[in-house]
Amino acid sequence: MTIRLAGAGFRHGGIPALGALAMTVARGEQVAVIGPSGAGKTTLLRLLATALRPDSGSVEVLGCDPWRLSPRARQQLRARIGLIQQAPPLPPRQRVVTAVGGGRLGQWSLARSLVNLVYPLDLQGVRQSLERLDMGDRLFDRCDQLSGGQLQRVAIARTLYQHPDLLLADEPVSAMDPVLAGHTLSVLIAQGRAKGATLVASLHAVDLALEYFPRIVGLRDGAMMFDCPAHQVTSDNLDALYANDQLYPAVPHPPHQSPTVDATYGCR
Repeated sequence: MTIRLAGAGFRHGGIPALGALAMTVARGEQVAVIGPSGAGKTTLLRLLATALRPDSGSVEVLGCDPWRLSPRARQQLRARIGLIQQAPPLPPRQRVVTAVGGGRLGQWSLARSLVNLVYPLDLQGVRQSLERLDMGDRLFDRCDQLSGGQLQRVAIARTLYQHPDLLLADEPVSAMDPVLAGHTLSVLIAQGRAKGATLVASLHAVDLALEYFPRIVGLRDGAMMFDCPAHQVTSDNLDALYANDQLYPAVPHPPHQSPTVDATYGCR
């Protein structure tokens, strides 16, 4: 089991952000988390990334409770987790090659990491990660020369280069057009399948979630509204999830054959 939440809750400044979530995610699963703004999607991913400690309940990631580990062991665990943020915190003057190469810093010695900052040690590996996202020609560009969508692809390439056991993506394609967003999600999913890695992604685009992910979790106000295979998500589920959200467009169920899913979980 890659992820296990048992009554996990978290409060921001005394205000509940997540309330007593219970969920398991098996190794190699691909899960999309959807819901309106403020539903708790980012908080959930930050708990899974061990960037936040739950206020109640427990969170197990990659077979262990991060907060029962020593600081050193927890840092080693984080090196196995790749977190893609919606607005990647990449230094403006940093070169793309350095930004992507940074994906392996948690796996390298301090000496090798410092050398890599001055002289990239694996140009070919970095280039291959960028080429998968049609960014190979931006290898030596500075990050402040890139658009928002290009910066998101650099952050994704960094995670691809890291080869983590757990991929966490927070609105990873929000700045991309629909065609590019679909291609990028396909690359992320293919990476997970090839490496046997687990992928959990939060998405505002419901149509992309239903099309590319076999399992959908709906969050609203920090509570789980449903957890089921994509082909079982109904218009009633979505209407309840986005009730009174004027920004939610009606999304018909995509006309495609849903992937085979594990029957051990269902809508609830």
